[in-house]
Amino acid sequence: MKKNVLIVLGSPNSPEGILSDISKSRLNFCASVYSKNNLVLCTGGWGDHFNTANKPHAYYAKAYLIKKGIVEKDFLDHAISSNTVEDAVKIKSIIEKLNGVSLTIITSDYHLNRVKLIFNEILKPFKLDFVGVKSNLDKKDYDLLVNHEKKAIKSILENGLYY
Repeated sequence: MKKNVLIVLGSPNSPEGILSDISKSRLNFCASVYSKNNLVLCTGGWGDHFNTANKPHAYYAKAYLIKKGIVEKDFLDHAISSNTVEDAVKIKSIIEKLNGVSLTIITSDYHLNRVKLIFNEILKPFKLDFVGVKSNLDKKDYDLLVNHEKKAIKSILENGLYY
Protein backbone atom coordinates (compact mmCIF):
# COMPACT_ATOMS: atom_id res chain seq x y z
CA MET A 1 0.00 0.00 0.00
CA LYS A 2 1.24 3.47 -0.88
CA LYS A 3 2.40 5.44 2.14
CA ASN A 4 1.52 9.05 2.71
CA VAL A 5 4.10 11.25 4.40
CA LEU A 6 2.65 13.95 6.63
CA ILE A 7 5.12 16.82 6.57
CA VAL A 8 4.70 19.44 9.29
CA LEU A 9 6.56 22.64 8.48
CA GLY A 10 8.39 24.37 11.29
CA SER A 11 7.07 27.44 13.05
CA PRO A 12 7.93 29.42 16.18
CA ASN A 13 8.76 28.13 19.62
CA SER A 14 10.11 29.94 22.68
CA PRO A 15 13.78 29.97 23.73
CA GLU A 16 12.75 27.26 26.22
CA GLY A 17 11.27 25.08 23.46
CA ILE A 18 7.63 25.83 24.22
CA LEU A 19 5.65 25.55 20.99
CA SER A 20 3.65 28.54 19.75
CA ASP A 21 -0.06 28.36 18.97
CA ILE A 22 0.89 28.36 15.27
CA SER A 23 3.07 25.29 15.83
CA LYS A 24 0.44 23.51 17.87
CA SER A 25 -2.28 24.14 15.28
CA ARG A 26 -0.15 22.49 12.57
CA LEU A 27 0.84 19.60 14.82
CA ASN A 28 -2.71 19.05 16.08
CA PHE A 29 -3.91 18.80 12.48
CA CYS A 30 -1.18 16.24 11.74
CA ALA A 31 -2.18 14.18 14.77
CA SER A 32 -5.86 14.34 13.78
CA VAL A 33 -5.27 12.85 10.30
CA TYR A 34 -2.46 10.44 11.19
CA SER A 35 -3.09 6.73 10.62
CA LYS A 36 -1.04 3.55 10.40
CA ASN A 37 -0.49 4.19 6.67
CA ASN A 38 1.34 7.44 7.36
CA LEU A 39 4.90 8.43 7.98
CA VAL A 40 5.65 11.77 9.63
CA LEU A 41 8.41 14.26 8.90
CA CYS A 42 8.95 17.37 11.03
CA THR A 43 10.96 20.33 9.78
CA GLY A 44 12.70 23.19 11.50
CA GLY A 45 16.11 23.88 12.91
CA TRP A 46 17.09 27.23 14.28
CA GLY A 47 16.59 30.86 13.32
CA ASP A 48 16.24 34.18 15.09
CA HIS A 49 12.72 34.45 13.67
CA PHE A 50 11.42 31.13 15.01
CA ASN A 51 13.76 29.16 17.30
CA THR A 52 16.66 30.16 19.52
CA ALA A 53 16.31 27.15 21.86
CA ASN A 54 19.04 24.55 22.41
CA LYS A 55 17.36 21.91 20.26
CA PRO A 56 16.00 22.18 16.71
CA HIS A 57 12.32 23.03 16.32
CA ALA A 58 11.67 19.60 14.77
CA TYR A 59 12.75 17.95 18.05
CA TYR A 60 10.03 19.79 19.98
CA ALA A 61 7.48 19.09 17.24
CA LYS A 62 8.20 15.35 17.28
CA ALA A 63 8.00 15.20 21.09
CA TYR A 64 4.60 16.91 20.93
CA LEU A 65 3.31 14.47 18.31
CA ILE A 66 4.51 11.46 20.30
CA LYS A 67 2.49 12.75 23.27
CA LYS A 68 -0.47 12.94 20.87
CA GLY A 69 -0.10 9.23 20.05
CA ILE A 70 2.08 9.07 16.93
CA VAL A 71 4.46 6.15 17.27
CA GLU A 72 8.22 6.62 17.11
CA LYS A 73 8.75 4.16 14.25
CA ASP A 74 6.56 6.25 11.90
CA PHE A 75 8.86 9.29 12.05
CA LEU A 76 11.35 9.97 9.30
CA ASP A 77 14.54 11.94 9.90
CA HIS A 78 14.06 15.61 10.73
CA ALA A 79 14.62 18.21 8.02
CA ILE A 80 16.76 20.66 10.00
CA SER A 81 16.13 23.88 8.14
CA SER A 82 15.96 27.61 8.72
CA ASN A 83 13.46 28.66 6.04
CA THR A 84 10.80 27.35 3.64
CA VAL A 85 13.14 26.80 0.69
CA GLU A 86 15.50 24.80 2.89
CA ASP A 87 12.47 22.82 4.12
CA ALA A 88 11.74 21.66 0.57
CA VAL A 89 15.37 20.94 -0.31
CA LYS A 90 16.04 18.93 2.84
CA ILE A 91 12.71 17.10 2.59
CA LYS A 92 13.62 16.08 -0.96
CA SER A 93 16.86 14.45 0.17
CA ILE A 94 14.97 12.44 2.81
CA ILE A 95 12.00 11.49 0.61
CA GLU A 96 14.07 10.45 -2.43
CA LYS A 97 15.11 7.34 -0.51
CA LEU A 98 11.49 6.13 -0.33
CA ASN A 99 9.47 4.49 -3.07
CA GLY A 100 5.85 5.16 -3.90
CA VAL A 101 5.02 7.85 -1.39
CA SER A 102 2.72 10.83 -1.60
CA LEU A 103 3.25 13.94 0.47
CA THR A 104 0.86 16.04 2.51
CA ILE A 105 2.49 19.33 3.43
CA ILE A 106 0.97 20.93 6.53
CA THR A 107 1.47 24.63 7.11
CA SER A 108 -0.64 27.63 8.13
CA ASP A 109 -3.28 29.34 6.01
CA TYR A 110 -1.25 32.56 5.61
CA HIS A 111 1.83 30.58 4.45
CA LEU A 112 0.09 28.23 2.02
CA ASN A 113 0.55 30.09 -1.29
CA ARG A 114 4.30 30.51 -0.85
CA VAL A 115 4.68 26.88 0.23
CA LYS A 116 2.84 25.74 -2.91
CA LEU A 117 5.05 27.93 -5.11
CA ILE A 118 8.27 26.58 -3.57
CA PHE A 119 7.31 22.93 -3.11
CA ASN A 120 5.73 22.51 -6.54
CA GLU A 121 9.08 23.55 -8.00
CA ILE A 122 11.51 21.66 -5.75
CA LEU A 123 9.42 18.53 -5.24
CA LYS A 124 8.02 18.24 -8.79
CA PRO A 125 8.35 14.45 -9.09
CA PHE A 126 6.13 13.77 -6.07
CA LYS A 127 2.38 13.75 -5.60
CA LEU A 128 1.76 16.72 -3.33
CA ASP A 129 -1.24 17.74 -1.28
CA PHE A 130 -1.25 20.92 0.77
CA VAL A 131 -3.09 21.87 3.93
CA GLY A 132 -3.23 25.42 5.25
CA VAL A 133 -4.37 25.11 8.85
CA LYS A 134 -6.51 28.01 10.04
CA SER A 135 -4.56 30.49 12.14
CA ASN A 136 -6.17 31.79 15.29
CA LEU A 137 -4.13 34.97 15.36
CA ASP A 138 -5.49 38.39 16.07
CA LYS A 139 -6.11 40.47 12.95
CA LYS A 140 -3.04 42.69 13.37
CA ASP A 141 -0.62 39.75 13.68
CA TYR A 142 -2.34 37.84 10.88
CA ASP A 143 -2.18 40.85 8.54
CA LEU A 144 1.54 41.29 9.25
CA LEU A 145 2.19 37.67 8.30
CA VAL A 146 0.04 37.91 5.16
CA ASN A 147 1.97 41.03 4.07
CA HIS A 148 5.29 39.26 4.71
CA GLU A 149 4.13 36.33 2.57
CA LYS A 150 3.01 38.61 -0.27
CA LYS A 151 6.44 40.28 -0.34
CA ALA A 152 8.22 36.93 -0.28
CA ILE A 153 6.08 35.59 -3.15
CA LYS A 154 6.68 38.76 -5.15
CA SER A 155 10.41 38.38 -4.65
CA ILE A 156 10.36 34.76 -5.84
CA LEU A 157 8.29 35.67 -8.92
CA GLU A 158 10.59 38.58 -9.79
CA ASN A 159 13.97 37.00 -8.94
CA GLY A 160 13.39 33.27 -9.25
CA LEU A 161 13.76 30.52 -6.73
CA TYR A 162 17.32 29.71 -5.71
CA TYR A 163 18.15 26.41 -4.10
